[in-house]
Amino acid sequence: MEACRRPARTLRRLAGVALVAGTLVTGAGAAAVAAPPVGASADDSRVTPGPCAYTATPEDPAARPVPLPPDPRRTPDRGTVRVTLRTNQGPIGLTLDREAAPCTVQSFLHLTRHRFYDRTSCHRLTAYPTLKVLQCGDPSGTGSGGPGYRYADELPTDLPPAPTDPTGVRRLYARGTLAMANAGPDTNGSQFFLVQSDSALRPNYTVFGSIDAAGLATLDRIAAGGIAPTAEDPAPVDGAPALPVDIRRAAQHHHR
Repeated sequence: MEACRRPARTLRRLAGVALVAGTLVTGAGAAAVAAPPVGASADDSRVTPGPCAYTATPEDPAARPVPLPPDPRRTPDRGTVRVTLRTNQGPIGLTLDREAAPCTVQSFLHLTRHRFYDRTSCHRLTAYPTLKVLQCGDPSGTGSGGPGYRYADELPTDLPPAPTDPTGVRRLYARGTLAMANAGPDTNGSQFFLVQSDSALRPNYTVFGSIDAAGLATLDRIAAGGIAPTAEDPAPVDGAPALPVDIRRAAQHHHR
């Protein structure tokens, strides 16, 4: 899907995205922000010194105050971590894969520990034939909010071609996939999406984990509730879930 930016927070719009099938992006900021410059100084307080180079975005401030993530020289890149999103619609268990996306997992756990995701809503549900996802991670609930920093993509290279796309351009983001939303290359922040049914997307979205069986059952209930109608569109296929989804707590599971 092609990424785009919209003016920041001009409306409390649904998801802050282009409402086109196969488009799944965040909408924070007035213009796309370039990736950290090559050779950025390690003592620049706006960029962490490790391999993830988390970069502060003062032009796109945090929807909820949070520091830059830790960025150790040896970012953990082995094993998995369990996180549960405790929502008003039921639990959504996640398994984060450090090997697939070490910087993304590091950031997600950082935001979880700082309770960035607690008491937030999942602002977007899609019901296109080839895109069925729930999008979350913005404390503002508008689709424009983020953590006040960005970092580079860790794109998947092994996704199979989407069987619904004869061009071969799109890949299969299978049911149960956990991935990052973005606003263009290297603009990952806090927003993520949960794939409820096999979806066809360009491979421009970092995959960093999977959803457990209980979480998929929760997603199925949410999807069955449909999308909230609006005055402009009484039967939308993209918008706020008709069953409001509130993340009451995101909790990491620690091994004993």
